Amino acid sequence: MTETRNTNRPGRIHEITAVSNPRVKSVRSLFQKKHRDQSETFLVEGLKLVMDAIAHDWHVETLIYSKGGEVRHPVEELAAKIRVLGGDILEVNNKVLSSITRKDNPQSVLGVVRQKWSKPPAAVKDPKTVWIGLDRIRDPGNLGTIIRTADSAGADGIILIGDTTDPFSVEATRATMGSIFNVPLVRMTNEAFLGWRKTWQGLVVGTHLKGAVDFRAIDYAAQPVFLLMGNEQQGMPDDLSAACDKLALIPMHGAADSLNLAIATGVFLFHMGKRLPNVGTDQARGPQT
Repeated sequence: MTETRNTNRPGRIHEITAVSNPRVKSVRSLFQKKHRDQSETFLVEGLKLVMDAIAHDWHVETLIYSKGGEVRHPVEELAAKIRVLGGDILEVNNKVLSSITRKDNPQSVLGVVRQKWSKPPAAVKDPKTVWIGLDRIRDPGNLGTIIRTADSAGADGIILIGDTTDPFSVEATRATMGSIFNVPLVRMTNEAFLGWRKTWQGLVVGTHLKGAVDFRAIDYAAQPVFLLMGNEQQGMPDDLSAACDKLALIPMHGAADSLNLAIATGVFLFHMGKRLPNVGTDQARGPQT
């Protein structure tokens, strides 16, 4: 992953009180995908997400925070660090924050972060490797939850195939709980993915109802695994299912005939267990909400 970071000068501090300020309008525009695409940036809400971005070496172009916020000391430390790295600081009031987020009680800290996209993996040989492919995922909450789950399960990255919802939307990044900064993301057209798939030297498992086997009957241990998940409503198209070595399903009980996409992805990943820490290690943590 690459990024451009301004190290020629420290960032500047601007005190803004007017909702009509051009910089406020620019930040607000990042709720729209076309502006995120044009600027190659995105907006994150909350002190934790901005701190996570810095911790994982993502470039925060602008920090926006309320001068009347409750957590002054950590915010001021963060602002100083961002300034050294070339990011600007906008000190605003709650009225300006509310105008940006369209919320009556907004987060007191926002960050404008430079996007990062990765390249697809090449010549993968480690049998513990797990990558995930998501076909035309529509729901940003699903996508964000899958990114968070992939991070928790130690997956190596995610390829977004076709017309997938934007992982850098506010809804998606919020659902990742910071994992957006720790999981490599690749975007590919359907055709480009099918071409790349021929280079994958491992097992490709796709979720499917027709011709599928119980997901627990597949041996995931001996080679790298690429897990391919279909669209929420339509499932996986024929050309992608034909590119799989195995088609798998999760047996259902009761009246339910399917699982939420994010939950199904988690069931697969944690069943594989390729990179999960051993019970009792410092890394083994329980569920968090």
